[in-house]
Amino acid sequence: MFLKIIIMSIIISNSMLIFDFNKTSVVSDWRLVNDVVMGGRSTSEFYLNEEGHGVFTGAVSLENNGGFSFLRYRFDEKNIKGLKKVVIRIKGDGKEYQFRVKSNKYNQESYIKVFKTTGAWQTVEILLSELEPSFRGRKLDIPNFSSNKLEEIGFLIGNKKNESFKLVIDSILLD
Repeated sequence: MFLKIIIMSIIISNSMLIFDFNKTSVVSDWRLVNDVVMGGRSTSEFYLNEEGHGVFTGAVSLENNGGFSFLRYRFDEKNIKGLKKVVIRIKGDGKEYQFRVKSNKYNQESYIKVFKTTGAWQTVEILLSELEPSFRGRKLDIPNFSSNKLEEIGFLIGNKKNESFKLVIDSILLD
């Protein structure tokens, strides 16, 4: 734990920490949105495990036109001017996920990037400029993310198949 704090302090000196999961993290502002809002049958949960990591887990179902589970975190507006990429420390299950952002939590569109997990701990780096605009699974004909502010991040799984999933999250920062 002490080594993690030192490493995070060095990393954060030129970065903006969005969330660092640990045993005392308050995760009540993280929200689940499953396809049940549209009649689907997918299920998910989010909790802190014994090591203090955030765990997003569940089962995606295509039943009744379903097919996604989404975990989002909304926060007060952050000025991200000059920051170029998202750095996520995660352990996945070998499946593909979307990382999603919104510059304004009330916007309909999200900006997304698909990434593949390996089954082991990994650091995923996503350039903000590579986040593509999307609404309800469709790419929009507007420019990629270019805002200087941020109010929401999230993870979505929706691979057009019935599948269980588990994504363990250690930290999320902007660099």
